[in-house]
Amino acid sequence: MSAESKKKLSIIIPCYNEENNIQGIVEKVLQSPVQNKEIIIVDDCSTDNSRQVLKDKIEPLVSRIIYHEQNGGKGAALRTGFQAATGDVVIIQDADLEYDPMEYPRVVEPIFAGKARVVYGSRFLNQRRKGYLANRMANLALTKFSNIFTHQKLTDMETCYKAFKREIIQSIDIEENRFGFEPEITAKISKKRIRIHEVPISYYPRTTSEGKKIGFKDGLRALYVIWKYR
Repeated sequence: MSAESKKKLSIIIPCYNEENNIQGIVEKVLQSPVQNKEIIIVDDCSTDNSRQVLKDKIEPLVSRIIYHEQNGGKGAALRTGFQAATGDVVIIQDADLEYDPMEYPRVVEPIFAGKARVVYGSRFLNQRRKGYLANRMANLALTKFSNIFTHQKLTDMETCYKAFKREIIQSIDIEENRFGFEPEITAKISKKRIRIHEVPISYYPRTTSEGKKIGFKDGLRALYVIWKYR
């Protein structure tokens, strides 16, 4: 058994009103080719049937489920999950089906191999941009604005698939409770003089009617957060 195969991957899944998707994504995560993995779900006080699905069908399948008694937002859920993680490497997995857990090895291998400390899975690196035009344009603008202050050369700052050495992510004080987490964590990692490595990943975008939650106000908040933590 190689040294890399002995290392543990902690997968943090923030969940809010995902009763139609959470079981499917957990099944995909369980099937992912990383053998030694810890699955931590943080239910951010869902108001649909997500919590019942978690209790009835998912609790026996995963390492831990943490239930927030108040809705805090994605950043708040991730903050909880990161602090509970015990793996060598930590990766974020949204509870929808936009990202493919079969690609975990591609994202985390540079960290396991000691070639990087933080890796982002880019939806746009060396490939045609996918998703809806407004979202693509907003992502491009936010990423370029972020790069100005962080001196990174990212193509996809807003990606879900962010992987970190555990001690790095647990050393960062995450202040943003909603989607401002993305530019905040990028800025704070950059302040530690850590180069963020990118690898290309697949992407299967969903619409607002299908449950996508990020919106125009989140984009404005992201601009403010980039400036705030510059």
